[in-house]
Amino acid sequence: MPVRIPDHVRQLLEALRAAGYEACPVGGCVRDSLMGREPADWDICTAALPDQTRAVFAGRRLVDIGARHGTVAVVTDRGPVEITTYRTDGDYPDGRHPEHVAFVSSLEQDLARRDFTVNAMALAPDGEIVDPFGGRADLAAGVIRCVGEPERRFGEDALRILRALRFASKLDFIIEPATARSAERDRTLLDKVSRERVLAELMGLLAGPGAGRVLREHAKVIFAVIPELAVQEGFDQKNPNHIHDIWTHTTMAVDAIAPDPALRLTMLLHDVGKPACYFTDENGTGHFYGHAKKGAEMADAILRRLRSSGELRRQVVTFINWHDIEPPQTKKAMARLTAKLGEDTVRKLIACWRADSADRSAAVRERNLAVIARSEQALEEALREPERCFDLRSLAVDGRDILALGVPEGPAVGRVLTALFQQVLGGAVPNERRALLEKAAGYAAAEREKYAHIPAGPDGTVR
Repeated sequence: MPVRIPDHVRQLLEALRAAGYEACPVGGCVRDSLMGREPADWDICTAALPDQTRAVFAGRRLVDIGARHGTVAVVTDRGPVEITTYRTDGDYPDGRHPEHVAFVSSLEQDLARRDFTVNAMALAPDGEIVDPFGGRADLAAGVIRCVGEPERRFGEDALRILRALRFASKLDFIIEPATARSAERDRTLLDKVSRERVLAELMGLLAGPGAGRVLREHAKVIFAVIPELAVQEGFDQKNPNHIHDIWTHTTMAVDAIAPDPALRLTMLLHDVGKPACYFTDENGTGHFYGHAKKGAEMADAILRRLRSSGELRRQVVTFINWHDIEPPQTKKAMARLTAKLGEDTVRKLIACWRADSADRSAAVRERNLAVIARSEQALEEALREPERCFDLRSLAVDGRDILALGVPEGPAVGRVLTALFQQVLGGAVPNERRALLEKAAGYAAAEREKYAHIPAGPDGTVR
């Protein structure tokens, strides 16, 4: 399949070549093009030294994103394109970054320093694929293989261990046995890698179509990153609702949900609290009472350690905390849950319930999915109610109405609105302006009485 180079990249290649420098697209853009995929980014490697690259594009906007390592980015109308001088790398004393680089004139020397064979290909000016390490054959075979000796590649940059897993998941490839053995053997090197980078690679792995399989096949690497999960492997649940050990169930639940970052991460961690809550009854049946709460606490600690964003952590902890409840079956009950969590969270929670039920015996799965379907129907019915009220903002009255009843400005207004909201949520009062104002009159009188002896402040408000 011929590789089609977009115009903005072709123009950069032609400028470098016109100035007398060899230049080629390299790496992931070549790999993706050969797979018939649209590359997300295009990278160029060149014999031009960084100063020579800058001179070629002197009239363009440039960004020195890695000048010491030979990379200059040229800003185009399609975004920045990185141009890197052919190089070899020195020692990696910190297990992540080369101590120094040496610029070379050979494309093949540059390709030899790269991580995996499928990323160590370039496109020559004549359209031929430069592939000294068998990347094209590995693409055809669906294999992730290190360039050269895996121990050396992983010793240079430990993050490559997780990158191997991410590519295997993203491309739905297997990891070549020697590379896989080395990744498992060297997994403790990941301790040298920043937690933010570890989480980024983990999220990339979870997003791929091969996520569950890769998690199962390379569990020891995952456990090096999240050791709290290790006890799940082989943990017999001794419960008729489950047909696999906790780890297998977890990996299958990951595959059973959409590749949304928060949802995939939720399913990876949703049962992390189970082993700590396990006990067997007099019949030998296993139970995990309280594991959702325990799991939410553990997930919170794990995601803090991995330097997750606060929003991602909040979502995951919320989903885990609620994932083991019996899905509400009535419109009223679902309205209460939606008022507490919000519509978007409830819809995603329903997806979590379905994924958690995917790996069950046929009878249990059928029963659970029927319950979840009724719960989803109850949500739709609640959302269709004309007087639906799922937060204070959707009440048919607002703070100005409460002030007009003589309630002092300040916290008292919020208390009255919250009391009205609870009445609507419980079905005692419809979300209609007249009915709410009648109910609010009683609350307003109580608030006025409460503040009657307190003098107003300089601005006329009572606090």
